[in-house]
Amino acid sequence: MKRRDALIRVIDALHAEIAALKSNDVASLERATADKLAGIEQVALLGTGPAGTEIRELADEANRLNETCRIYTNLMAANVRRRLQTLTGDGAVAGYRPGLRAAYA
Repeated sequence: MKRRDALIRVIDALHAEIAALKSNDVASLERATADKLAGIEQVALLGTGPAGTEIRELADEANRLNETCRIYTNLMAANVRRRLQTLTGDGAVAGYRPGLRAAYA
């Protein structure tokens, strides 16, 4: 396998990862992440060396897609945190819990 092919595998996996994140499909996310990691390992095994324009462009695309995945993941984590805070009474006022109000009075 060539570096080009390994990078394309990573890019395809990143597209699948983004789609899984958007649809909250955990099984697809696990598959895409495993494929991505396998592709990255393959790129690493192929070693480093001079990179032509095409390889640099593919690596840049993989970096952009990975950043998109990171943003989606952070947004999902923030959404879950906000929901949990709302469920526990911490969402309305930072640190406020209805049962503890009397303790502060």
